[in-house]
Amino acid sequence: MPSIDPVADDGDDCHNNNNNSVKKFRARRRRRGCAQLTSSLPLLLLSAVGCLCNPDAKRLYDDLLSNYNRLIRPVSNNTDTVLVKLGLRLSQLIELNLKDQILTTNVWLEHEWADHKFIWEPLEYGGVKELYVPSEHIWLPDIVLYNNADGEYVVTTMTKAVLHYSGKVMWTPPAIFKSSCEIDVRYFPFDQQTCFMKFGSWSYDGNQINLKHIGQLVGTNKVDVGIDLSAYYPSVEWDILGVPAERHEKYYSCCAEPYIDIFFNITLRRRTLFYTVNLIVPCVGISYLSVLVFYLPADSKEKISLCITILLSQTMFFLLISEIIPSTSLSLPLLGKYLLFTMLLVALCVVVTIIIINIHYRQPSTHKIPSWMRTVFIRALPKMLLMRVPEQLFGRFSTETETYEDLQKIKP
Repeated sequence: MPSIDPVADDGDDCHNNNNNSVKKFRARRRRRGCAQLTSSLPLLLLSAVGCLCNPDAKRLYDDLLSNYNRLIRPVSNNTDTVLVKLGLRLSQLIELNLKDQILTTNVWLEHEWADHKFIWEPLEYGGVKELYVPSEHIWLPDIVLYNNADGEYVVTTMTKAVLHYSGKVMWTPPAIFKSSCEIDVRYFPFDQQTCFMKFGSWSYDGNQINLKHIGQLVGTNKVDVGIDLSAYYPSVEWDILGVPAERHEKYYSCCAEPYIDIFFNITLRRRTLFYTVNLIVPCVGISYLSVLVFYLPADSKEKISLCITILLSQTMFFLLISEIIPSTSLSLPLLGKYLLFTMLLVALCVVVTIIIINIHYRQPSTHKIPSWMRTVFIRALPKMLLMRVPEQLFGRFSTETETYEDLQKIKP
């Protein structure tokens, strides 16, 4: 019977386990390598196709920008003027802050000009007629918002520009502008506001850059529809009544050259439903409550309380309006004038109510009728109203002894 060596058996088992582990490790590596090759193969194919897909556009890009200097104005002669056409496309009216007098808009600023260095023959480049290039690589007009109310005067999102084979360059970057706007709150909340956005070149004068509206006709500087509203998202608070634009040439005392700018005007009308329901109707309703104070009997102790409650409510609405409108002393809104006037009337109502209650609780033992009141109500008024005064009362009429009980004897 053969002997069994347990040590040798253990060694064989360990050797077999090691071989199995090595085989499994190699199999995993082969599977991983195949997976990586499979995932990278489409990328290699796409890159190869991309290199061979549009070589004409790449060659055109290299030819146009190889010796191009983006810091030089695109003119053949230094005395020539670059014609820059400017347009504005309104995407959204974000906010009109009455307190800070700032209009926030989301717009697309359309630029169009000609660059003689970007002229090519499409047949020489495989029929390529347009080329999209990063705007950082070409010359751009330094158009800024003059009436800016924020830290950013220029466009911050540098999108690609479109080059046409004729030399025309089109660049339409999006931007969010905050422009200052003078607010007139005289007819708040039934008001109309006219804001403008003033664009112009910051560095170049009118002899270097001739700025015109993209829809401007020959012989006129005004455009009736100066802002494109085709992609406008309607505001929930404002309606747009008009968007004219106008080109200006301004001369300064320091310089002989003109400086050109374009005004894009926006006329807005407020939608009044929110303010009518939440502000005007409560104000008018509370004001009419002051009339009901005089219908309460004099014995009621709530006459003064009702007057003071109405006065406090109107004060709250007045403070609410003062938080909405700008802090200016030029004009006070009609709604504020109405509240101020009704507050004075309610204050007068409080005074009259106090007098009525004081008279109601007077007693004959403590208060005597003044002589002027006896003269008016015993002598003058009875004659005017054709009332008969008792002879005994009239005979012993005295300014010192007549009391309230004597007046009760007067009968019509």
